[in-house]
Amino acid sequence: MKTLFIECNMGIAGDMLMSALWELIDNKESVLAEINSLGLPMTDISFENAVTCGISATRARVVIDGEEEGHTHHSHHHHHRNLADVNTIIDSLNVKNEIKEKAKAVYQIVAQAEGKVHNADASMVHFHELGMLDAVADIVICSFLFDKLNVDKIIASPINVGSGSVKCAHGILPVPAPATAEILIGIPYYKSNINGELCTPTGAAILKAFCNDFTDMPQMTVSKLGYGIGSKEFEQANCVRTFLGEINENANDEIVELICNIDDMTAEEIAFACEILLDAGAVDVYTGSACMKKSRLGTILTVMCKKENKNDIIKLIFKHTSTIGIREHICARYILNRKIEEVNTPFGVVRSKVSSGYGVTKTKYEYDDLSMLARENNMSIDEVKKLIK
Repeated sequence: MKTLFIECNMGIAGDMLMSALWELIDNKESVLAEINSLGLPMTDISFENAVTCGISATRARVVIDGEEEGHTHHSHHHHHRNLADVNTIIDSLNVKNEIKEKAKAVYQIVAQAEGKVHNADASMVHFHELGMLDAVADIVICSFLFDKLNVDKIIASPINVGSGSVKCAHGILPVPAPATAEILIGIPYYKSNINGELCTPTGAAILKAFCNDFTDMPQMTVSKLGYGIGSKEFEQANCVRTFLGEINENANDEIVELICNIDDMTAEEIAFACEILLDAGAVDVYTGSACMKKSRLGTILTVMCKKENKNDIIKLIFKHTSTIGIREHICARYILNRKIEEVNTPFGVVRSKVSSGYGVTKTKYEYDDLSMLARENNMSIDEVKKLIK
């Protein structure tokens, strides 16, 4: 699985992420020409070589109407825009609709967070024009570069937000700033002994919109590395790192086994409970017979599920069975890669499950397709399988 991992040991900011993604891009000259032809108003983008703690990296230069991002803005630019203005700008860009919609979704996250902090509707939040255009550039270009990389999965590490305080238009605020903290709800982050704001609202919103998971780096075979640095200097290398590669899908996985003994339910009731558990996302549900205490015949119910579903599955077991106790086992499991292929046959298209890994490949036709063809053609399933082969 083609995967992008984003390391946020020094936080996350839109321009730093943009630079780290840029280092992974091929055909940089033509892609840069595309970026500067998107139609971002008053905006010029370039990338330059830079160094942090002796490490060669890339720094993005976002110049808005002659002023570089982060520099003091002149008084004649002090008018504001709202979310509708932002969406109008994004809709006017020379880029495909999927990128526009993703960029608008990111800015919606920012506006909602600002609105929550200031007790206002997201549509009523006002943004300083040049600051807004900086953020739009970061968001649109990151969205554009994610699309260029065309990965199957994006993962980010827990985010270092720094510590101390940050000065903004409303005064001196704690790190993470209130809007950033609002965006980071549901995302793992931590404070460190680095004094300063390491995570910006724009950077947090981009990760929230694009990342499939926030966790430590998975086992993966890396093909490319990217380093994007910011303008601030710290003792620690101030960079966002990106890792492009393939996740080893044959690595061992973990599964939760939930087991209980039942001796006072009918077969129909147990069957209904099994259906409910499978519908709720259990990986597998199965039963076995057992001789219980007082020589009573009973049933052992075993439910396999992902860790993130465990609590919901436990609630359903207690609701739909008579058990008053559940045992839990955390199991390592080894799985083959799985994909569904469509096979053209004399009967039409039949789905086939192909499983591979550990030096083996296994193919199995989908039972539902085989049974449907058997009924339609007054044949046995074995006859259908032989004709398909």
